[in-house]
Amino acid sequence: MIVRSINKESDHNDFGSTGSQLSTNKNGSKAEMIQGPKIKTLSGGARSKYNTPNISLRGQHTSLEHNDTVAMLRNKLESKLGALSDDERNMVRSSLDIILSAMEILNLKEQNKMPEPVQKHAPRLMADIGPDESDKQFVHRIFRKDAFWQKIPAFAKVTEAEFLDVKFQNKFTVRKLDRLEELIHGLVEPAFIEDVRQGMEEAPMNLSISPYLLSLINWADPYNDPLRIQFIPLRSRRAIDHPKLTLDSLGEQSHSPVPGLVHRYPDKVLFLPLDVCPVYCRFCTRSYAIGGDTGTVVKMKFKNAPQQWHDAFEYIKAHPEIEDVLVSGGDAYMLAPDRMMFIGESLLSIPHVRRMRFASKGPAVMPMKILSDTSWTEALISIVAQGRAMGKEVYLHTHFNSPNEITDITRRALMHLFFNGVKVRNQTVLIKGVNDTADEMVHLIKKLSYMNVQPYYVYQHDMVQGTEDLRTSLSETIELEK
Repeated sequence: MIVRSINKESDHNDFGSTGSQLSTNKNGSKAEMIQGPKIKTLSGGARSKYNTPNISLRGQHTSLEHNDTVAMLRNKLESKLGALSDDERNMVRSSLDIILSAMEILNLKEQNKMPEPVQKHAPRLMADIGPDESDKQFVHRIFRKDAFWQKIPAFAKVTEAEFLDVKFQNKFTVRKLDRLEELIHGLVEPAFIEDVRQGMEEAPMNLSISPYLLSLINWADPYNDPLRIQFIPLRSRRAIDHPKLTLDSLGEQSHSPVPGLVHRYPDKVLFLPLDVCPVYCRFCTRSYAIGGDTGTVVKMKFKNAPQQWHDAFEYIKAHPEIEDVLVSGGDAYMLAPDRMMFIGESLLSIPHVRRMRFASKGPAVMPMKILSDTSWTEALISIVAQGRAMGKEVYLHTHFNSPNEITDITRRALMHLFFNGVKVRNQTVLIKGVNDTADEMVHLIKKLSYMNVQPYYVYQHDMVQGTEDLRTSLSETIELEK
């Protein structure tokens, strides 16, 4: 098990607390502002300028002619690529691969050899594995399928259909301590609520907990529950902050050439188009900006408005060394579909941008959005497909820290993305009491891998106000890596 980063391609902190890295200041002049591409909402039926055109190939070749047709197309295409740039050649070749894949599917269908869609088989096969729950080697294959939310008195009569609706999740997200007290009344002692109240008075992050998360917390033992530890502060567990603590512990503001953009590494930038998330983690590195003012922190703001993003896009255009853009915030889960498309297509249209990552805690804390907010999910799938057609990588980076965050709802959501070509990678923060044992970390990584989520990074916890109780020592981390 590797605790340090397992891939050196990305060093920006996508989410909350991550490992600090060496940084390089980049000072670039601001180019003339140019209007980005105009994108209509998905509901309006607008077609992206990068979408592969609709092509009907049925009947244009027989099964016997298929290989000759492919060879002819490739040879004809290659003979005309000499005048194009490398980027243009890669884009054309990628588009041809998509067309040839479609031809192969049609060819198989004509021969009646096409299997049923894998989407119909995969969930059944995964459910039919039937591991022995007493066998630890298979525990990562078990996904919770019960109506776990109904243990919350207020949700006792909530149906599965209602609970899986993202509108329900948003409507009943807990943002006030009084509301939390109402929902868990009778499940905890009054002393626990008072402990939370005092903890919130000193916390740099506001309270925000989705019904999904709230229902997964073990309220019979909330003090030691790994989800409570991440999202609800307790005064009784508060440790003295590290003497070297600063609110912006990664120095992001000092590496921000234009508002909403951080350029710490030569070929990578962090784009911050908004300052809200579906839930708020206690250990958020960007507590200097995310989630609204608290009793201890007055926040700076990232504007969720396209007219405020043009300076960032122009800076990227003016710096050809930038190849990798991380879209975070805040959380990409909270972007409206049309704005997500605007950002994705604006960045893909910059020739030297080769990799783009959308960062979201959402799949871990509100996975049903992927299944029920079809416009948002289709926007993500579309951007990924456009990037692939252009020979560029687009990923979703998420942030699971505990196996307790994962249910069958999670599996269904992530498999939906997998079947639609979206590659998902996970970045875990090492947190005391959550995942700081070998058994717990192995369980998490194997469970993620089983859902086709790549375990990408494990980060050492940064210094964040009010979270010293969550940090492991470097010696503990090294021992865990062994």
